[in-house]
Amino acid sequence: MSTETSESAALPPTRPSSTPSRRTFIATTSAAGGVIAAGGLVAGPSLLGVEEAVAAEAPPSSRVSLTVNGKRYTVTVDNRTSLLDLLREHLGLTGSKKGCNAGACGACTVLVDGRRVNSCLTLAVRLEGAAVTTVEGLAKGDQLHPLQQAFIDQDAFQCGYCTPGQIVSGVGCMKEGHTGSAEEIREWMSGNICRCGCYVKIVRAVEQASGRK
Repeated sequence: MSTETSESAALPPTRPSSTPSRRTFIATTSAAGGVIAAGGLVAGPSLLGVEEAVAAEAPPSSRVSLTVNGKRYTVTVDNRTSLLDLLREHLGLTGSKKGCNAGACGACTVLVDGRRVNSCLTLAVRLEGAAVTTVEGLAKGDQLHPLQQAFIDQDAFQCGYCTPGQIVSGVGCMKEGHTGSAEEIREWMSGNICRCGCYVKIVRAVEQASGRK
């Protein structure tokens, strides 16, 4: 009896080749990509929920007490709140204007403890105990501040958008003693831009209010 095994019996049954064709590979890869994308969509809501939870957390805030135009205020504000936004959005004092919001135009000028500052660049939380004066606080009842009246007398405005900052800056300029000449006034008022070009009349108004005219 022969013990030889035929070659066909020794080899395992022939199977189809496991190497995919180029077309099969591309189709399979595309399908897998769809599964991954679908998986991402399934996981999306949970990630979105985490982001929403983080966004819902209150930003750091602080309480600050300060005096504005002679009235004491205590408010809680986001630590990033500017003095300008505190005045306009929280206290309803909209006289100070938001022009460039970068400290370049002077439309937001107010007095802090008697000194001129750009309120758009000043953090409200740093003004604990400070005294702030805005354009609304210059008049005494129905009696205008001398510089406010001078702006009217000299017709020192056109559109009026920069006028509150110009007037407050002019008052600060007078307090600082920088009104010795027209040239000095122009120099110390140079941080306030008037896009209508009323500079000559603005200087005349400051001169009038300071007693030079």
